[in-house]
Amino acid sequence: MSNDFPVSPPRAWAEIDLAAMRRNLEVARQSGPVDVMAVVKADAYGHGLEQISKGLEHAGILFFGVANVGEGRRIQAAGVKTRIYLLGATWAAERDEIVTRDFTPCLSSMVEAQDFDRIAKQRGVRFRVHLALDTGMGRGGFLIDELPELLPKLQSLENLEIEGLGSHLPSADEDEAFTKRQFAVFRESIEKLGGIDQFKIRHLANSAGLLGYEGEVCNLVRPGLMLYGISPLPAFQEKLSNVLTLKSRITLIRTLPPGHGVSYGREFVTSRPTRVATVGIGYGDGYPRQVSGKDAEVWIKGQRFPIIGRVTMDQTMIDVTGADEIAEGDEVEMFGANLSVTEVSKKAGMIVWEIFTGIAPRVVRCYQD
Repeated sequence: MSNDFPVSPPRAWAEIDLAAMRRNLEVARQSGPVDVMAVVKADAYGHGLEQISKGLEHAGILFFGVANVGEGRRIQAAGVKTRIYLLGATWAAERDEIVTRDFTPCLSSMVEAQDFDRIAKQRGVRFRVHLALDTGMGRGGFLIDELPELLPKLQSLENLEIEGLGSHLPSADEDEAFTKRQFAVFRESIEKLGGIDQFKIRHLANSAGLLGYEGEVCNLVRPGLMLYGISPLPAFQEKLSNVLTLKSRITLIRTLPPGHGVSYGREFVTSRPTRVATVGIGYGDGYPRQVSGKDAEVWIKGQRFPIIGRVTMDQTMIDVTGADEIAEGDEVEMFGANLSVTEVSKKAGMIVWEIFTGIAPRVVRCYQD
């Protein structure tokens, strides 16, 4: 078979604005004279790990925060030299690679620390690590009461350099009182451990934490969601620029008679002659099926149009009755610059993090700078 065919345009794609992302990075830096760890785990929240890392590499980032060794490996393979920080606990079989690649782990136990010290000694290096302090997340880290006793033992491990101390905020976008207490506990813990001179790098604030709170002893922030244009605290949304716009195009337009069902389950039945546009995107692309029947809309040529019937795996139906200017091939914005992903997530009963990370690999990522 001949391969001399024109390349078809994508049916579903995400337009990603790297310049907008860097503007959001500058908003993160407005929290004070701090360094930045850009959180790029989960394929940079669905935006594309390698491309986002390259797009931020020369923006003065101290770390890229990843969930696992595989993500760090991909960043290095892309030629990016920025340091890699592993946000979660590690297990024994991957620690040799972590030391070899000079990734920075956060430690939650003496067992981890002793194992890294042993490997670093074997390799003849002094290895930089951070300590994780559990101030209320409950997912990992040393407990507040145990670390003062353990710190001298940790510092005695000759091949480890305890470079930093970090913790995590579980509810900075929901519980202001608890979050303020976490910041206070973090500050008090540093004082009990000998003061800020014990830790070159001190970090606690995620996106909500750096936007809404004062982190007095912190000199590193860890923006995640806000880099991608969404504030977890609505009051700060206007400060951020939209980064990702999810699009598709109309593949078919038909007029259905009254009494005609649309999509699976016939939950929507036309009550009048209805001009129905079929759009080439569905939950198989990551657009949430959960918006079905929730008055969700899309954006076409400067107007909103309602989704009717259930979102299917590969296609979604739109009511474009009365809009004769809408035609097959027209672009459809599912969310983005004109229709917020936050609106879609609320109608779906999901969080924005789920929507972004659920965008499927078959959705083509298109980058602009």
